[in-house]
Amino acid sequence: MMNAVINKRSLAEEVAEQLRAAIAANNYKVGEQLPIEPELMKQFGVGRSSVREAIRILANSGLLRVQQGVGTFIEAHVGITEPFHQRLKRAEAQDLDEVRQLLEMKIAEKAAANHTAAGIRKIKAMLDKRNALAKTGPLEDCIQADIDFHMSIAEAAGNPILTDLYQSFSLHLKTWFLKIHVNMDKFRETDILHEELYESIRDRDGKKAWNCITQIIKQ
Repeated sequence: MMNAVINKRSLAEEVAEQLRAAIAANNYKVGEQLPIEPELMKQFGVGRSSVREAIRILANSGLLRVQQGVGTFIEAHVGITEPFHQRLKRAEAQDLDEVRQLLEMKIAEKAAANHTAAGIRKIKAMLDKRNALAKTGPLEDCIQADIDFHMSIAEAAGNPILTDLYQSFSLHLKTWFLKIHVNMDKFRETDILHEELYESIRDRDGKKAWNCITQIIKQ
């Protein structure tokens, strides 16, 4: 039996999160019946209403299946039916950034091949704003401008799924960037690389665009 520690979130949300983690760790198998309510109440130290609400949350996300008069069963493992935005919320920032970087390389290559005149103008405008804020700040605005620049490249790639994926990852990274960057130094240091990235996309040089992103990531 796992040890449950209740934090400051609502009791039901915390119970749901710990049950979700237990399912992800294979403590429960697909098709296995969840312990009955009194056992869950004792395990988590919460009331019946919190247990029922936690089960409702997980049932709505597709992880649990409730059969009236029979019991509650594990329907699927985390990651199969869990809403994508929920999965991103509980992901480690470093994991999010790693996937975002992989997306950026492909997006840059696609943007070089598929951009329109309007798309390349927007990328240039976002680049100018990014580089200006890298010099003047404030830091939060600089970070947002950097994200907006890369987002404009994603839009120019012409693949709406890639665009949506990149946006989803970026939304969860801004807070982390604010933690790891204390000033604009890193953004200023990569000004030239970002200029080269823009130029490679403008010139439809997908290989160079890929290489520019690789160099930016190393920085």
